[in-house]
Amino acid sequence: MDLAIVWFLLIAVLWTGYLVLEGFDFGVGMLLGIFGRRRKGAAPDATAEKNRRVIINTIGPVWDGNEVWLLTAGGATFAAFPEWYATLFSGFYIPLLIILLALIVRVVAFEWRGKIESETWRAWADRALVVGSWVPAVLWGVAFANLVRGVELDANHQYVGGFFALLNPFALLGGAVTALLFLTHGAVFLALKTDGEIRERASVLAERLAPVTLVVAGAWAVWAQLAFSVPWTWAAVAVAAVSLVVVVRATRARREGWAFTGTAVTIVAAVVLIFGSMYPDVMPALDPANSLTVANASSSPYTLQIMTWVAVALTPVVLLYQGWTYWVFRKRISAEQIPEGVGLSLRKIADQAWGGKPETPAPRS
Repeated sequence: MDLAIVWFLLIAVLWTGYLVLEGFDFGVGMLLGIFGRRRKGAAPDATAEKNRRVIINTIGPVWDGNEVWLLTAGGATFAAFPEWYATLFSGFYIPLLIILLALIVRVVAFEWRGKIESETWRAWADRALVVGSWVPAVLWGVAFANLVRGVELDANHQYVGGFFALLNPFALLGGAVTALLFLTHGAVFLALKTDGEIRERASVLAERLAPVTLVVAGAWAVWAQLAFSVPWTWAAVAVAAVSLVVVVRATRARREGWAFTGTAVTIVAAVVLIFGSMYPDVMPALDPANSLTVANASSSPYTLQIMTWVAVALTPVVLLYQGWTYWVFRKRISAEQIPEGVGLSLRKIADQAWGGKPETPAPRS
């Protein structure tokens, strides 16, 4: 098999890993704005804060490892298909920049939320986590839908459409699909990883979201298949449909493991549909003569050969390490396991930063 085709498939695999793993990651962050709020007459503030920490701790050990798949996919695209990388990152500059900023805000919120013992500080961190999860969840769907539909490229393979040309109805529906799919994926993951109140609320929400996701995702998949795809990808559409039906039934029966498997398989099938619809192009154009293809966008055979040997050597190590991480942190989390916060005081930090007197220890008797 041609190495350019091999790397096209490998990049599809990398995006599959990213969307499956970061999908529930985004979903949990999106749900923090729903489950993290204090309900009237329910939990006191201390319990509400512990519930928020339960939600965050379900993805705390793995969220940064999940993003490695994105970095690897971007790096592989740059090395294997430099023409694709250049056109994609210049043409989709604004949405990709917004995604990048959202991910940066999200990372900062993860890392700094527990550093300061302040309700206001934690509230702003929670808002950043929610926004930093919703924005990429929607925009990744918009971006991939445009790759399926095709974009405005000139004869030099440069994107000549504007930002708002990317916000067409098909792409917007694609954004709604990824948002709903990740939201369902995250709710099922929360039900799978937690115990107590959060598990129950996540199970109820997953049961309500699953049928809506089935309808919206099904509509987009059929539209994509009929308008932009090839006959064999009907198999991917069928797999996605069956998987979402399994999710609907499993959430009603409170079978979290089956439901999570169903959402994961649905995402895999969606990636197959997307990349299957694109091939043999890597960036389809509205005018097929201007499309970037696997053949005209790839690096030299020698470059692809070196990359292949590196991938063969390092990929098993990465997979083993990430698998071990998930195995170590496989147990459920409940609010009873969350210790009291140990963050610093904002007033103490401000006093010391602006010349205030540091606290002096009491004299020993």
